Amino acid sequence: MPHETTLIPTIVMGLLLAFVGGFLASKIKLPPLVGYLLAGVAVGPFTPGFVADEKLAAELAEIGVILLMFGVGLHFSIKDLLAVRRVAIPGAVGQIAVATALGVGMAHLWGWTFGAGLVFGLALSVASTVVLLRALEEHGVLDSPNGRIAVGWLIVEDLAMVLALVLLPALAGRLGGVPGATAGDPLWVVLALTLGKVGLFLALVLVVGTRAIPWLLAHVARTGSRELFTLSVLATALGIAYGSAVLFGVSFALGAFFAGVVLSESDFSHQAAADSLPLQDAFAVLFFVSVGMLFDPTILLREPLAVLAVVLVIVLGKSLAAFGIVMALGYPASTAFTVSASLAQIGEFSFILAGLGVALGLLPPQGRDLILAGALLSITLNPLVFAGLHRIAIRTRTHGGLLARLERRGAERLSTLPTEGGEGPSDHVIIVGYGRVGRVVERGLQGQGIPIVVIDQDRRRIEALRERGAQAVHGNATIPGVLEAAGADTARLLVIATPVGYQTRRVIELARNLNPDIDTAVRTHTEAEVAQLMQQGVGVAIMGERELAFGLVDYALRSLGVADHETQLVVQEMRVSGEGGVYDRRPGEPSRRAPELRQHRVEEPSSE
Repeated sequence: MPHETTLIPTIVMGLLLAFVGGFLASKIKLPPLVGYLLAGVAVGPFTPGFVADEKLAAELAEIGVILLMFGVGLHFSIKDLLAVRRVAIPGAVGQIAVATALGVGMAHLWGWTFGAGLVFGLALSVASTVVLLRALEEHGVLDSPNGRIAVGWLIVEDLAMVLALVLLPALAGRLGGVPGATAGDPLWVVLALTLGKVGLFLALVLVVGTRAIPWLLAHVARTGSRELFTLSVLATALGIAYGSAVLFGVSFALGAFFAGVVLSESDFSHQAAADSLPLQDAFAVLFFVSVGMLFDPTILLREPLAVLAVVLVIVLGKSLAAFGIVMALGYPASTAFTVSASLAQIGEFSFILAGLGVALGLLPPQGRDLILAGALLSITLNPLVFAGLHRIAIRTRTHGGLLARLERRGAERLSTLPTEGGEGPSDHVIIVGYGRVGRVVERGLQGQGIPIVVIDQDRRRIEALRERGAQAVHGNATIPGVLEAAGADTARLLVIATPVGYQTRRVIELARNLNPDIDTAVRTHTEAEVAQLMQQGVGVAIMGERELAFGLVDYALRSLGVADHETQLVVQEMRVSGEGGVYDRRPGEPSRRAPELRQHRVEEPSSE
């Protein structure tokens, strides 16, 4: 190699092996996270072959932590938490206490210090955000009352771990780790100083940041430059994270988390998530690869019983604790099963806590290896846990017994849970893209009194729509949160007026995940794209250039003296045959939603 550099080989090999590992994991129905961790093991110092630079990987992982925590903050919703606070707050706190106590107990049996046991137990207590959301989506319960409880539970866990990240460095000396600068001060002084710095940081971020950052992003958005907006979002996340560490002694992770929180309640949250997602995903992968590099796989052979004990705490101990707490709070068994399955794994925060514990001298390297082994095995087993508990839940509904009676008793209370977006749009049409095509579609539907929600990435268009009272969402429709904000789960029809093919297919996929019955009308530019959309089962796919050709054919035939009815038949036959890239799922017949829309058009004017 002509230049002595390890950065490029580390990034290239890390991403290449992560891709291979993630792809193979997906093929066998496992979360790609398993493949990323195994890729790190492959390039780590404990396996033969290429060995990546650990120091460089650790620095890249730090950026990954910042972007991961920024994403957690960006998706943090006080509204979601408050909606399920009666079960999520006491449940998560109780489950963390049980799991931490189990971790402290195991650490005591192994001869570790209390500080090591505390970090170990906390790391075992918190579930992976990535794995939980993916599992809930795959089982179609993310937007159900049970899914919202599981997500709210996870939010409380994340907040508890954020607090742990703040306090552990300050208390490390007293817990048996490396003493800090305030080691000789009384405990109350240490806590007061630490919480005072955090409080000052939060005051600046939440008071100043909530005004300054959206104001800045609004001006950037009005420039119309997408790359500049993306840069502003990343600069905000990294800048606040770095500034919090330098000025207030707060961790990068905490600073990034609150940078995301600042944006989470603003109009820019969906677009910020969309624009930062690619870079966030790339560095998150490097974070998981770097974590895998630290894992010594020989622990599976050296300490098989310890690994088994850790897996049992994660999969069995946490699940039983969560199940018991949910049932004790009076919620139905179906809720308890969903929450138990969702939390039967560990992930990102566990790795962050393990790394911090080792750096502070609290957790021995063996503890980190056990946590990583537990994470790999619990994530691998999680689909099986979900499937098993799902079958048990079905049996409780179809057979008598205590759980079935408890399920029926709690059903009424479950149905009274607030639902997100209950006051939002429903029975409406979503138009993706408000350019020349989207504007015409919106005007035609609006003239018939049909409710509409527009999604567009141009901030100025959205502001103009809202000024005249229209419902509009600023963001990229390929991001699930944007479609959710537009009410895709209750929409009648999805009209995609943007011609970017791969994005069109992604939007349809996401919309159908939220609402399998939604009808679709799509604009496209190529015949190949029409064929792909036909396979995807769209309602109608229209190729703009050929529609123009149909208009010219219609005029030409009429101009040449062909009868009107014959002209209409010619054009109709071209459309029915798919000539020119126009495809209708039911040629010559109205789509599923068309009768309802026509009925709406007839009734609406007569009621005025």
